Amino acid sequence: MQRSRDRFLTTHTGSLPRPDDLIRMMYAKEEGVPVDASALAARVRAAVTEVVRKQADAGVDLINDGEMSKPSYATYIKDRLNGFGGTGNTFVYQDLSDFPRLEKRVFGDPGRSRRKTPACNATISVRDKQAPQTDADNLKTALKEVKAAGGFMSAASPGVVSLFFRNDHYKDFETYIYAIANAMRHEYETVAKAGFVLQIDCPDLAMGRHIQYSDLSLPEFRKRAQLHIEALNHAVANIPTEQLRMHLCWGNYEGPHHRDVPLVDIIDIVFMAKPVAISLEAANPRHAHEWMVFETVKLPAGKVLIPGVIESKSNFIEHPELIAQRIARYAKLVGRENVIAGSDCGYGTWVGQAAVDPDVVFAKLKAMAEGAALASGQFWK
Repeated sequence: MQRSRDRFLTTHTGSLPRPDDLIRMMYAKEEGVPVDASALAARVRAAVTEVVRKQADAGVDLINDGEMSKPSYATYIKDRLNGFGGTGNTFVYQDLSDFPRLEKRVFGDPGRSRRKTPACNATISVRDKQAPQTDADNLKTALKEVKAAGGFMSAASPGVVSLFFRNDHYKDFETYIYAIANAMRHEYETVAKAGFVLQIDCPDLAMGRHIQYSDLSLPEFRKRAQLHIEALNHAVANIPTEQLRMHLCWGNYEGPHHRDVPLVDIIDIVFMAKPVAISLEAANPRHAHEWMVFETVKLPAGKVLIPGVIESKSNFIEHPELIAQRIARYAKLVGRENVIAGSDCGYGTWVGQAAVDPDVVFAKLKAMAEGAALASGQFWK
């Protein structure tokens, strides 16, 4: 894991806008329309090269593949694992259900409305062992053409897989989540062996509170979240701590989020996870105030924070001065060497999701790099 030694580094959460023609190809694949596999693979490979260059041009230090090969950060596992062939899942977001008209609009998003979440109806095992290696090879090739401080790749956590894909096969939830963890271990270790930092996406630890576990009390939810962490730690047992980071998320959708569990209620459990770095939402209107949590909660020794300093649902381009202020708040509380600037969430969470204009996305990333440079001037003189 690259750390800030003489300046604030920059990164982002993972997904980035996909080219229009790739979106059309992936829509067709999701809808069962025959797509030439070699043509799709070639377009993904080219898209990775393009998105890596755009990140580097924007001044991003820790770069990834933009998740170009995946229909979404979580539901891609249905194409890589056996055992998911049941009926589709349905979701109730507590905050959206309070506002039915908004709920209809959010779920009508072209990408979200096309997602496939078949229930687990058979024993889980690895189906496509080559897919994560291909992703790693594509990123490795693209990075040779740019200057970057490091590369990372993201993968779904066992917990978020359990959120999106209902269990209709295993005897209980604990057996189910550990079955997922054992199957996902192959992807996790493939990324790590390729030499990249592995980011585990864990919206289950925050968003899961108002979706998967909305019927539980807070103590009951915390107990279940701890089980999610234990399964995650089991899955990454063979990967060095320094090669792991995780993303905490309350849901990358433009909703009220007034049902979000406060960071202070879960941060101690999040700290139990093995990854050295924790990426979290810190710029949007519902969570921008939570830097104050670290006035009383001590960051464990060795941990790194990647606070979001740019939003993921707004076309406003944050001013570099504001970004510098946001970085400084965290640096003053947890130490300058323990802060990396990031984004709240992804900009292409689902194929076809377009809350932020693609050109604006990279302008926002450029502003983040400029803000990090300003903050670096304040903390490293």
